[in-house]
Amino acid sequence: MLVQFLRSLTLLMLIGSAQLGASEFNSERGPLSLEPLVSGLEHPWGLAFLPQQQGFLITERPGRLRWLDTAGRLSPPLAGVPAVYGKGQGGLLDVALSPDFARERWVYLSYAEVGEDGQAGTAVGRGRLAVDNSALEDFSVIFRQTPKLSTGAHFGSRLVFDTQGYLFITLGDNNQRAAAQGLDKLQGKVVRLHADGRVPADNPWVGQAGVRAEIWSYGHRNPQGAALNPWSGQLWTHEHGPRGGDEINIPKAGKNYGWPLATHGVNYSFLPIPEAQGKVVAGTEPALHVWAKSPALSGMAFYDGERFTAWRNNLFIGALAGQALLRLQLDGDRVVHEERLLQGKARIRDVRQGPDGYLYLLTDAADGQLLRLGLRED
Repeated sequence: MLVQFLRSLTLLMLIGSAQLGASEFNSERGPLSLEPLVSGLEHPWGLAFLPQQQGFLITERPGRLRWLDTAGRLSPPLAGVPAVYGKGQGGLLDVALSPDFARERWVYLSYAEVGEDGQAGTAVGRGRLAVDNSALEDFSVIFRQTPKLSTGAHFGSRLVFDTQGYLFITLGDNNQRAAAQGLDKLQGKVVRLHADGRVPADNPWVGQAGVRAEIWSYGHRNPQGAALNPWSGQLWTHEHGPRGGDEINIPKAGKNYGWPLATHGVNYSFLPIPEAQGKVVAGTEPALHVWAKSPALSGMAFYDGERFTAWRNNLFIGALAGQALLRLQLDGDRVVHEERLLQGKARIRDVRQGPDGYLYLLTDAADGQLLRLGLRED
């Protein structure tokens, strides 16, 4: 079943890989302006903005970290990046800057790392960006998902710092469903750490025998989107369901988000999930928002910019199989409307709000792009 799933995934990566040029598209909030900034990226996965208009850092899943300057020049791969496990969904994944990057220059990377038995798990490390942006110096691993159970699927892997400087890491279940409920394992979890990898003393299970103290929440399947809500300060995540049941959650300390006991989806074979007890199960948290048909979510950005006021209080999420950018209109914590932008144009792997108020998108393709999207300004 896993082989069939990975073959289907490969086929989807080939679909919608055509290059997008400068174009205008219609939307409910007005005409869109789309501009490609760079092409030739091999399955780009994560994006970070360097301060003071120094450009972007972009990860490529095969294991390369690139610097793109504001003139559109793409650097050679940066030195000092760790070796990655590049099978299936594995590779170099997310990138984030430390909250005090201007002083510390720490760059955080998440990636798939192989173990001695050939299986893999998510790892996170950090290194200091060289002053000429050519290398990560003194790179060290601060976190490892254990045990290593993946043969190429479900690494999760988004990185988010909150307003207090804690680092949240989303972790997939490695396609080992039961592990998402096991508090002695780090599969299917959101973990919370200090910036140097230490466990905060107020994590929900600190000091409890047989429980991993890093865990913040559990019962997640494959969360590939995470962002801090700028109005509430809370972490939001989304995760892939199986066949159907992609969902958004607001992970709270110590809470169980259900997988695989509670799900709105079924297996890729169309058979029920063996462990599933229903869509909503006592003792687990219901999802904030669910898609009955999976768009295959990846990347997440709240829009709080001043440039495009028609987008304020909206949440933007990339769709892989759905080949779209989802615009979700919010009323507090409720999703009250959805619009699909750029429908059928590309697999959107990541979306971020830039310091200039535009949205920046990464397309998941062998010849991937960085795109800048805004509302047309007449």
